[in-house]
Amino acid sequence: MKGCTLWVSMMKVIGDAVIVAAGLGGRMLPTSAYLPKESLPLVDIPSIIHLIREAINANITRIHIITSPTKDFTTFLQNKQDYHALKPEISESLFNTDKSVQFFIHIQHEPLGLGHAILQSLESIDGPYLVLLGDNIITDQFSSITNYQPSTASIKLITEYNATGLPCAGIYSVPQSELSSYGVIALDNQLITDIIEKPPANKAPSNKVLCGRYIFTEDSKRLLEENYPVDEFGELQTIALQKHWMESCGLIGVDLSEYQWYDSGNPIAWLKSQIDYGLRNPDYSDELRQWIMRRIENS
Repeated sequence: MKGCTLWVSMMKVIGDAVIVAAGLGGRMLPTSAYLPKESLPLVDIPSIIHLIREAINANITRIHIITSPTKDFTTFLQNKQDYHALKPEISESLFNTDKSVQFFIHIQHEPLGLGHAILQSLESIDGPYLVLLGDNIITDQFSSITNYQPSTASIKLITEYNATGLPCAGIYSVPQSELSSYGVIALDNQLITDIIEKPPANKAPSNKVLCGRYIFTEDSKRLLEENYPVDEFGELQTIALQKHWMESCGLIGVDLSEYQWYDSGNPIAWLKSQIDYGLRNPDYSDELRQWIMRRIENS
């Protein structure tokens, strides 16, 4: 691992997570003109609550939310015990945040891309950290709200980091027709060897794409500021950062294709997400399936 400054023996425990929720949400207009797209419910639970619970499930104790000046997430961080009293059968975890978890709000005042957004939190983080994109829910859990179980996707990334000491990126298999919408990766066993941003399908090196879950190592702040500044690399800043790791320490691809990936980035994807999640969720699946079948028969 030529040039690598990361060693397993020196690894720090990952205690911080950065949830990036600063985007303007232009593809979700007019909804995003009135409320953050990250606050939209996936059927019955706000997206950002899914992400917060996923991070807490991975033993994260410090959660940093990157937002813009026009968005306010403070209500999602407040104790909702009074509401739990109205519906005590609902899992208490959906109303209360763990008292051992600290929350930090960081403002990205200009929409200068993912790397610039993450940088807003890094003065408050010492060591490696988990990154979750706020409009991407990746889950293997479809439990009733009476027994809510959070996603294990972040646990999978942290487990891989603990085994290797290397930065990690969640990857996901998508149909060939969708490759041009994503950063597509090339793999050598578990190591990511290239990232091609939004290639034509016939130029894509695989059918696996980056899917909004990462572990960045503690050298990322220096690299983003000094080696890959936003004024030079723009929105490809984090791609350049990941390519740096590919060429030095190594960047691990953590395959999350067995999970379901729900994206609130555009209306049709979010509509499909609602239907898919509803069909898998025991609270709604039977009634929803029957309604869909009747609706199709009568159309």
